[in-house]
Amino acid sequence: MSRIGRAPIAVPAGVEVKIDGHTVTVKGPKGTLSRTLNEEMTITMEDNFIHVTRPNDNIKERSLHGLTRTLINNMVVGVTQGFEKRLEIQGVGYNAQMQGTNLKLSLGFSHPVIITPPEGITISTPSSVVILVSGADKEKVGMVARASAMLVNMYAAKLVRPAQRSKTGGNEICVKMQAEMQWFAAIFVSVRKSPVLQSVRV
Repeated sequence: MSRIGRAPIAVPAGVEVKIDGHTVTVKGPKGTLSRTLNEEMTITMEDNFIHVTRPNDNIKERSLHGLTRTLINNMVVGVTQGFEKRLEIQGVGYNAQMQGTNLKLSLGFSHPVIITPPEGITISTPSSVVILVSGADKEKVGMVARASAMLVNMYAAKLVRPAQRSKTGGNEICVKMQAEMQWFAAIFVSVRKSPVLQSVRV
């Protein structure tokens, strides 16, 4: 990870980067992302390149070095290109369609299941069996895609599977995703309150 950490991050034209201590804010065509990173790392910008340096060569600092650089790079890529996850519905008679900005799932119940995406996330259905989750925040995109798949798996006998798995980890990411987990829990509770689903075992 130390070699990754030493690699400078190029800032494309049209992207604004603000470094305030250990808080990095990146603004681009796809939106604005801000994140407070580990205080042990030093983050600087020179000649349209972001540099991350570590205080020493201890194993912990070397790991944090690479992680910090990766997180910042994901922010730059996110506000310029964005990230996307693809979900595929498997099963006869099951389908997905958009209802405004919400995702409407027909899973064999007497009523549809409605998923409202959190802020910064866009859901689309290019076909009745394909769901695309996109946004600037890579972690949030992966989180919403996994949560959506989990929700459908619980109530539709595993009809949806991630077409591409997301690799995330670490306590910092888990803490950041608490808000998205609350979003998922709210959907879960609303679905559980349905009379049709109260008898379904999870």
